[in-house]
Amino acid sequence: MGKKQTLKGLLILLAFLLVFSSFGMGAFAQTNNAKSSAPKQLAELYGSINLKSSKSTKVIVELTEQSIVEAKHTGKSQSKANLAKERQKVKDSVKQAAKSSKVNREYDYVFSGFSVELKANEIPALLSVPGVKAVYPDVEYTVTGEESELVSPEVFSPQMMYSAPHIGANKVWDAGYTGKGITVAVIDTGADYTHPDLAHAFGKYKGYDFVDNDSDPQETPKGDPRGEETAHGTHVSGTVAANGQIKGVAPDAKLLAYRVLGPGGSGTTENVIAGIEKAVQDGADVMNLSLGNSLNDPDYATSTALDWAMAEGVVAVTSNGNAGSKNWTVGSPGTSRDAISVGATQLPFNVYNATISTTEGVEYPSAKVQGFPSDTELLALNGKEYEFVHVGFGSPKEFEGKDVNGKIALISRGAGIAFVDKAIAAKAAGAVGAIIYNNVAGEFVDVPGMAVPTIKTTQEDGNKLIAELEKGNNKVSFTITPAGSVDETVADFSSRGPVNFTWMIKPDVSAPGVNITSTVPTHDPANPHGYAAYQGTSMASPHVAGAAALLLQAHPDWNVDDVKAALMNTAVELKDASGKVYPHNTQGAGSIRPLDAINAKTLATPGSHSFGVFYKDKGKQVEKQHFTIKNLSNERKTYSFDVSFAGNPAGIKVSTSNNLKVNAGHSQKVNLNVQVDAGKLEQGYYEGTITISDGTKTFDVPTILFVKEPDYPRAEAAMVSFDDNGNLTQVGGFFPGGAEVADFFVYLSNEDGEPLGYIGDIALYENVPAGYQYFDWDGTVTLASNGQKIKLPKGNYYNVYVYATYQGQTDLAGTNFLYE
Repeated sequence: MGKKQTLKGLLILLAFLLVFSSFGMGAFAQTNNAKSSAPKQLAELYGSINLKSSKSTKVIVELTEQSIVEAKHTGKSQSKANLAKERQKVKDSVKQAAKSSKVNREYDYVFSGFSVELKANEIPALLSVPGVKAVYPDVEYTVTGEESELVSPEVFSPQMMYSAPHIGANKVWDAGYTGKGITVAVIDTGADYTHPDLAHAFGKYKGYDFVDNDSDPQETPKGDPRGEETAHGTHVSGTVAANGQIKGVAPDAKLLAYRVLGPGGSGTTENVIAGIEKAVQDGADVMNLSLGNSLNDPDYATSTALDWAMAEGVVAVTSNGNAGSKNWTVGSPGTSRDAISVGATQLPFNVYNATISTTEGVEYPSAKVQGFPSDTELLALNGKEYEFVHVGFGSPKEFEGKDVNGKIALISRGAGIAFVDKAIAAKAAGAVGAIIYNNVAGEFVDVPGMAVPTIKTTQEDGNKLIAELEKGNNKVSFTITPAGSVDETVADFSSRGPVNFTWMIKPDVSAPGVNITSTVPTHDPANPHGYAAYQGTSMASPHVAGAAALLLQAHPDWNVDDVKAALMNTAVELKDASGKVYPHNTQGAGSIRPLDAINAKTLATPGSHSFGVFYKDKGKQVEKQHFTIKNLSNERKTYSFDVSFAGNPAGIKVSTSNNLKVNAGHSQKVNLNVQVDAGKLEQGYYEGTITISDGTKTFDVPTILFVKEPDYPRAEAAMVSFDDNGNLTQVGGFFPGGAEVADFFVYLSNEDGEPLGYIGDIALYENVPAGYQYFDWDGTVTLASNGQKIKLPKGNYYNVYVYATYQGQTDLAGTNFLYE
């Protein structure tokens, strides 16, 4: 133990000294060449897998033999028996090639293959097995929502469910559509089907539990030795179809729950695919997946399964992810080509100015409102004086032993504690409000929906407040005044597209996802059923799933493409707080309005377009696409089309049909010819709009294209691998388009991934192929201080980063790990 601490101390000292030296990684990097590629006859290998380890791992094997649904939609004959026979052949061959292999789950309906457990170093043998198309790691999926707070029964009322009325769900109910007769599958952490607001939606058959392999898809209870209790799937279910104190978007829809995420709200690919298959086979009309991973890949196993579920007639809705607010942050299954991916919005809210002062009239000019649970609670502070108490970083432990009941909690930003968690801790301790001051220079973000009224200040004003406390001046007074309002806006955390390789716009649409109140189990036997406010794209997705149920009840003859197009064609365009329209890859087509979708008289399918990438330096490059216009009215219509790109760039021209006549109840294809003179345009992303008019009404279809190399991240992930004894064996990364140079280096860090100091270089690689690439690494690092090579001592946390450069663009990705 003493040796470990000595080595750790040495590294900290080195890191400290390097703070004052130049950041000269390149000077110490060794150069390697990475031009090798896998033989073409091998199956595709996706994801991060340590192929040198003999540890047991799970992978998903996709077969070349088509699934039942894929064969059906490609005009081929396929039977369950034949597929089972072909799958058995592959399983037998896999067993011969990988002696340790053990098949867990088998898939045949929307995905053809199986999950298999085997030693990681046997995986290469799978790639040459006849009949294997691809191998995917059994990656972790997590819920795409963040818990906010339980809503006290004393203050709860049905009016707290603002989001369904905001999108107009109540108007749809008034029109006679409540989701009756439509079945929605919730593929999540399970559901508390005993909740009084949900019991009506579950029949005798409630779904399936793929975590415990039984027919009881109840949430993970408190005290499960495998991890924390869950409530996420119940919250999602309530947003879809609650009908009690809370009314979901489709209150009379039927629900089926599929528990694919277990304790702590996490699960794996093998269960997610199994849940998708089962939901389709059980006859679901709509499925909701408020889950995801960080892989921006349209061909990942779950995305493929959702595409075929849509082909089979099930409207698949999935969250876009919570990794915003930069482009390219969407993850699978939000990357699906066909499923409806959903971004999250913040409901309209009022804006207030705030001033605070303490005893002796000391003022704090930086004070601003950061967030609040309701206008009433914020305005309750107005004109009053309160005692305030300093509680450090605002962790629950720091509140212990401090009397903040009825007082204001003064809290520092930082320590890895989210603002919402600081406010929750303050409320739990009895505080009526909070003041959060910065721990660095400058200002920080607003967070609508905080658990207690919260005022933010700069670090300077925070220090002034602390100084007043030390003098015994412990009273603060507030002046809160209205300053206007903000309409529906996109949440900062909502992930953005586009999708790698397909260049598709994602999300497809947006819906409310901040401070959404819905049903939850409390895990308290004395009072088991409750309500809570959550936020995340997890909360936005079930609004769209519920809306899809309403549309299917209103139009039982509509197919999945009709439902998706109707929601996209009638969505409301969103603007940020300054009035600027959000980009397509931030909001999709806009915020859904289900009544307008039901009443649509024209549908344009698909509801968005990507014309891809244009590389040609000299001359013009022409690409042809088309979309379909469906006239749902009872009269012949004449359509006109106008295509424009932002800024009207001279190098882009689009020609299309005009004055197109479509008979009532008929559809017609509309051709689009896109001509791009890339030599006249700057490299980059170009956003356009197709405006469709029938002479009386118009609507927009988003479109994008790229000139030269897209600006996707050159490095999207970094990974390290260990052998069975815990020794480092490989370093790697995900390079969507490859890299001219990939430079790996290492920092000492803490367990939260915060870097404590730069140590040195691992290696520099050139001409790195696209995709997941791995390189041998035994833990040796070239110290930046003196060029000496050392092996990283065990017993510390480290961050490995990779800087990747391609086509003049450089991006950074990293990972944190404990080297034991």
